[in-house]
Amino acid sequence: MVFLLVSLTVLHLVTLAMLLVATLEKSWWIWADSEITDLWYNCFHDNATKTWLCAATTESDWLQSVQALMVLSVVFSSISFLVFLGQLFTMSRGGLFYFTGLCQAFAGFTDFAACLIFTFHRKEILSDTRDLSKGHFGYCFILAWLCVPLLLVSGFLYVHLRKKQ
Repeated sequence: MVFLLVSLTVLHLVTLAMLLVATLEKSWWIWADSEITDLWYNCFHDNATKTWLCAATTESDWLQSVQALMVLSVVFSSISFLVFLGQLFTMSRGGLFYFTGLCQAFAGFTDFAACLIFTFHRKEILSDTRDLSKGHFGYCFILAWLCVPLLLVSGFLYVHLRKKQ
């Protein structure tokens, strides 16, 4: 039981960290080695100064929905972790972590929706006249997709986890 509890807590913290990186880092779409786009900025690498120059992305309805869903996913996962800690110390013996699992599942569903929207509407989100075949998805997008099954599995495990002591 202790091993399951520790494993589930570590899984939760790892997925929360992955969600934060996927939401805040600058690599959802890579045009070239010197140009990347994320949910918040378009960045260019300046070879003269060896720094990244970033400007805010052009707003579109699809981009705002992806931004909102990713932030919601982080919020749901954070609430889930805080509720889990609270339930762990206050819940009576034999209780189930329903609310924690539900919040974690909602985090997975909002992350899934954000990834789907970015996948199918990247032309409108990137609002660039260039051919999309000249770019590819970045590691933050892949991290966001990896979080989906991890969040859903941990939500399922929380629902079935029973407090023993």
